[in-house]
Amino acid sequence: MFSKMKNIDTAFRHVRSFTTVVVVGSIILSCFAMYKSFALVAQMQDKVYILANGKALEAYASDRKDNIPVEARDHVMTFHKLFFTLDPDDKVIKTNITKALYLADDSAKRIYDDLKENGYYSGIISGNISQTLEVDSVAIDINKYPYHFRCYATQNIIRTTSIAHRSLITEGNLRNVSRSDNNPHGFLVERWNTVENRDLSTENRK
Repeated sequence: MFSKMKNIDTAFRHVRSFTTVVVVGSIILSCFAMYKSFALVAQMQDKVYILANGKALEAYASDRKDNIPVEARDHVMTFHKLFFTLDPDDKVIKTNITKALYLADDSAKRIYDDLKENGYYSGIISGNISQTLEVDSVAIDINKYPYHFRCYATQNIIRTTSIAHRSLITEGNLRNVSRSDNNPHGFLVERWNTVENRDLSTENRK
């Protein structure tokens, strides 16, 4: 009888140990499954799918700080191309300058007013002159805020009989502002000034 009770007690302890192991294992497995689920959800939230021409393209979300150099360079390039791309059409000039001034502070507005007062834009219209800009490079210092930049570009001034090429170097700072349709990068050019603007070469048009 005593041996029988002992066997029952041993069996009960074995069952209890086995049950404890199963419960603990189930808890660990459940916690692991929940962890992996949350990690997967977080990973999926960083992905964006864009439908283009009937195809789903995957895009990835990232922090703004990861894109500052790229966005800052593109902002500077866009501003300069808008400000210096001119045709002998008053409407085109106003449209480009208006878009450019959304991207900069009053330092750009002062330069525009000075050029306008000196008859620069009137000369472009009356002389049937077109002006384009090719940005060679943009150097951005993101180690100090506001971010200092220097833009290296080439102006092409197209007249009826010739094309003049000029070296243009400008510098300024970039300050963070709210993004908008008029300023998609969320930067503002400040303290903009011209460092160099000199003739490189002139070629006759055939």
